[in-house]
Amino acid sequence: MKNFKRICGFIFAGLLLASGAVFAQTPDQSTPPDALIKMVVTEVMATVKADPDIQKGNIPKIVELVEKKIVPYTDMRRTTEMAMGPNWKKATPEQQAQLTSEFKNLLIRTYSGALSQLRDQTVQFKALRAAPDDKEVVVKTVVLGRGDPVPLDYRLEKTANGWKVYDMNIMGVWLVEAYRNQFSNQISQNGVEGLVKFLQDRNKQLAAAKPSN
Repeated sequence: MKNFKRICGFIFAGLLLASGAVFAQTPDQSTPPDALIKMVVTEVMATVKADPDIQKGNIPKIVELVEKKIVPYTDMRRTTEMAMGPNWKKATPEQQAQLTSEFKNLLIRTYSGALSQLRDQTVQFKALRAAPDDKEVVVKTVVLGRGDPVPLDYRLEKTANGWKVYDMNIMGVWLVEAYRNQFSNQISQNGVEGLVKFLQDRNKQLAAAKPSN
């Protein structure tokens, strides 16, 4: 799991890497999925390069950046539902809301440190293969930098509010799959409320932890 967390750091960071192009506009409901990814990563990368505090690993600033620039283009409820699998239906509406919020915070705090490590990496965007009426697509990219190229894909769905990212894949492993067994084990041992508490406790630990750099 430790190895996978390191890889997931690249997953999270992948959404933040720029291809070098500059987009003046802001994504809206009509923005195609591949253009959405390009716009978001370009804006976020520019912010990272311009903020020495983020480069030094200032977690509050990184969290604020993620909340403002990335979260609006994700569907964390669906991400959480997929990670829960059949257990999602066992949760009450209140528990579902709690789980979604806590899981979002967990992902932000676990992987946002990767932002401070971004330097010279770039992303190569592959041509989108999708029909005009598709409701779900996969945007394929490759992270280029030190070492071998790393395939990094984003799964998006078309919603009433535009395209949203709900899952990411690196080297054949989807993010939600990495958490599904862990969530299932927590629920089998302690129930849905036990998973809520587990996520809350983990987020408190991460919030209290000192930056590693």
